[in-house]
Amino acid sequence: MTKWLNINFWNFVARTLLRNRHWVLLLIALFTIFMGTQWKYIRFTQTEANLLPNDHKDNIAYTDFLKKFGEEGNVIIFAVKSSDVFKPTTFKAWNNMMASIAKNKEVEGVLSFNEIQNLVKNDSLQTFQLKPFIDQNKVADAAYLDSKKHDLLNKMPFYESLLFNKKSGVVRSVIYLKKDIVNKPERKEFVLNKLIPAIEEFKNATKTDIKVSGMPYIRTLNAKAIISEIGLFIGATLLVTSLIFYFFFRSFRTTMMALFVVMIGVMWSFGFLGLLRYEITVLTALVPSLIVIIGIPNCIFLTNKYHQETRAHGNRAKGLQRVLTKVGTATFITNLTTAVGFATFIVTNNKLLQEFGIVTSINIMALFVLSLFIIPIFFSFMPLPKEKHLEHLERGYLVNFNKWVINQVKFHNVRVYAVSLALIIIGIIGVYKMKISGSILEDMPKSTDFFEDIRFFEKEFKGVLPVEIMIDTKRKKGVMKISTLKKMEELQEEIEAIPELSKPISIVNLVKFSKQAFYNGNPAFYDLPNSQEQAFILPFIKNSSKNSKNNPLKSYVDSTGQYARISTFMREVSTDEMNKVEEKLQDRINKLFPKERFTVTITGKALLFQKGTSYLLDNLIESLIFAVFLTGALIFFLFRSAKMIFVALIPNLLPLLATAGLMGYIGIPIKPSTILVFGIAFGLSVDDTIRYLAQYRQELVRNNWKIKKSVFSTLEEEGSSMFYTSIVLLFGFSVFTLSDFGGTVALGGLVSITLLFGMLTNLILLPSLVLSLNRSLANEQEMKEPRIDILENDDDPDAVVEEK
Repeated sequence: MTKWLNINFWNFVARTLLRNRHWVLLLIALFTIFMGTQWKYIRFTQTEANLLPNDHKDNIAYTDFLKKFGEEGNVIIFAVKSSDVFKPTTFKAWNNMMASIAKNKEVEGVLSFNEIQNLVKNDSLQTFQLKPFIDQNKVADAAYLDSKKHDLLNKMPFYESLLFNKKSGVVRSVIYLKKDIVNKPERKEFVLNKLIPAIEEFKNATKTDIKVSGMPYIRTLNAKAIISEIGLFIGATLLVTSLIFYFFFRSFRTTMMALFVVMIGVMWSFGFLGLLRYEITVLTALVPSLIVIIGIPNCIFLTNKYHQETRAHGNRAKGLQRVLTKVGTATFITNLTTAVGFATFIVTNNKLLQEFGIVTSINIMALFVLSLFIIPIFFSFMPLPKEKHLEHLERGYLVNFNKWVINQVKFHNVRVYAVSLALIIIGIIGVYKMKISGSILEDMPKSTDFFEDIRFFEKEFKGVLPVEIMIDTKRKKGVMKISTLKKMEELQEEIEAIPELSKPISIVNLVKFSKQAFYNGNPAFYDLPNSQEQAFILPFIKNSSKNSKNNPLKSYVDSTGQYARISTFMREVSTDEMNKVEEKLQDRINKLFPKERFTVTITGKALLFQKGTSYLLDNLIESLIFAVFLTGALIFFLFRSAKMIFVALIPNLLPLLATAGLMGYIGIPIKPSTILVFGIAFGLSVDDTIRYLAQYRQELVRNNWKIKKSVFSTLEEEGSSMFYTSIVLLFGFSVFTLSDFGGTVALGGLVSITLLFGMLTNLILLPSLVLSLNRSLANEQEMKEPRIDILENDDDPDAVVEEK
C-alpha cells in the first residue's frame, strides 16, 4: 500500500510539473521576487556573539554590571612613540586631530595629551581642582614640550599604563564613545567615515605611525572583513563547484542549469534572513555559500540519475518520470537528514546557533523543492543528452576507482577493519590532546593591520580585552571607607602581578592621586592616605565630587557609593589560562572580601566569551548526540532494522572521531567555529549512507535477496553519485580556507577532511559491515518491508508523462 502511494505521489508530482512547467516557473519567479523584497530587512549584527543564554548566572552578573556602570567596551585608543609626538608640529597636528574627533556627536570625551589634567589642591575652598597639564601658549616651544613629556613619564603615576608605558616611552590617547551607540550602526558609521579618515589625514601630514585599537574599533573592522568575505565565498564556491560539475558532465547547458538553481537558492537564503529579521553574524554569513555547496550535489544526483535512465531506454519523458519516482523520496530524505543536522543547533539554547540552525535548515529544504522543480523542467525543454554527455558514466578514472573500492570490500575485509580500528585508537588518543580556546580574538583575521595593532597593545599595555571586577559593599557610601579602599588596593596589586592582565584602575587610583595633589604633586606621596591623613584628605575628595560637573568618581563608583569597579585589560589567552587567572583572582577575593560583607563579581566581555565557549561545547555535544539519535531513529523507521542503525552510524561517526583526533595532534583547539564541524559533517556524510542503503534494499529485491551480489551491484549503481557529490562537497568547503578568519579556515578545512573520510567509510567500510553482519543470513531477507520505499524498482506503466 505504502509503495503504491509512493509511486502515485511522485507520478503526480512528475505529471504536474511537466504539464504545468510554465506556471511552475512563473511561481518560482514570483516567489524569488518576493524574497528579493525582503533583502531590505537584512542587517549586520552590531554586538559580539553572546554564547551564554540570558538566564545564565554569568550573563545576569554582566547585565547587572552594565546597569550600574554602563557599557565597558566604549574605548578607542591611539598609541604612538613619545619621541615622535612631542615635537611642536606633530603635537599640534595630534591635538587638531583629537579636537576634530571630539566634536563628533558620537564621542563622549577624549583623554589626550592636550586634555591631561593635573590635580591641584585649593586650601581656601578645601577642594581639589583640575588644571590643564599643558600650557597651550607654550606648545610651539620644543624645550617646553620635552620637559612636559619628562614630567608625564616620571611625575604622573596616575596616568601610567592608562596613558603611557614608562619603560618603552609609548604614549596613548583615549576616545570614549557614548555608551548608547556602542552596539548600534552609528558606531560603524563613526569609525569608518569619521575616525579612520581623521587618522589617515594625520598620518599623511606627519608621516607618524599610529597604532589604533579598542573594542569598538576592532568590532567594526572585523565586521567589515566578514561582510567583504560573503561575496568572495559565494563567487568562489560558484566557480569551484561549477567547474567540477562541468568536468563531470561536460555539458555547458547542464552546468548553467545547476548554477541557475543554486543562484536562486542564494537569493532565497538572503530573503529568508530578511523575512525572519535575523542579523548577519559570523555564522549566518556562511549560509549563502553553504547553499551553493549543498545545492550542487542535488543537481549532480538528479542529473546523474536522468542520464542513467536515458541511456537505458532513450525516452526523455519516461526518464524524467523515473527519476522522480525512483529517487524522489531518497532525495527528500537525504536533504531532510542534512537539514536535521543543522536543525539540531536549535536545541543549544544559544541565540546565535539557533538562528543559524533555523535559517540553514529552512534553506536546505527550500533548495530541495527548487532542485526538484527546476531540474526536470529544464531537461524537458532540452533534447536528449548526447553520447559525449553520458561518457561520465563509464569514465576511466571513475571505473578504476569503483573497481578499487569493490576490490577492497571483496578481498580485504581484514585490512578495512584494521585501518578502521587504528583510526579509532589514534582518534581517541588525539581527542585527549585537544584544547579549548574561547578568546574573542582567536578567529579574527591575523593578516590585517588592526590585528597587528592588537598585538602591539598586548606587548605595550598587556591587551585590549576589558575585564571588570564589581564590588558590592552592601551599604551606601561603603566604597569610600578606607578599609574598603585598602582591600581594593591589595586586589589591584594581585591583578598587577598577573602577566596576562594590565595595570588596573579604580577609585583607588583617584584617591592616591588626590593624596599626591594634597602634597603639592610630589609623586612620592602617590599612595592611599593612612588613618591620620584620611581625616583631612577625604573631605577634599568629597568636595571635589560635589563641585565638579564631570565627577571623576562616577566612572568607578555608582551614585549611591555602594558599588565600585576595578577595570583592567587582558591579552589573548587560552581558556585554560583564563581559568587559572580567574582562580587566582577568586582566591584573593575570597580572602580579602568576606562574603557576609561583600559581593564581588568578575565579569566583562572577554570573560563572558570564554565561559560561553565552554558552555557552547557542552551544548553542541548534546546537539550532536541528538542528531545521531534522530538519524538512528530515521534509519530504523525507513528500514525497520535495528541492525541497520549500527551499520549506518559507524561509518559516519568514525570520520568525526578521526577529525577530532587530528585536531588534537596538530593543535587546532576546540572553539565555536571548530565545534560546528562535527554537526555539519555528520549531517552531510549520512546522506551517502542513506542513498547506499536505499539502493542496497532495491538491489536485494532485484537480486532475489542475494546479499553479496546486492552489495556490489549497489556500489556499481551508486558509487559514481556518491563519489561525485562527495568531491563537490569536499572542494566546496575547501573554499572557506581562502578566508582571513582562522575559524572559517578551520571550519572549511576540517569539514573537507571529515567528508573525505566519510566518502571512503561509506564506500568501503559501510558495505564491508553489511556483508559481515549478514553472512549468516545469506539468501535470506534481513530487512523487513519498509515503512516507505525510498527507491522504487518497478515502473508504473500508466505513469509516463505526456509532455505538452
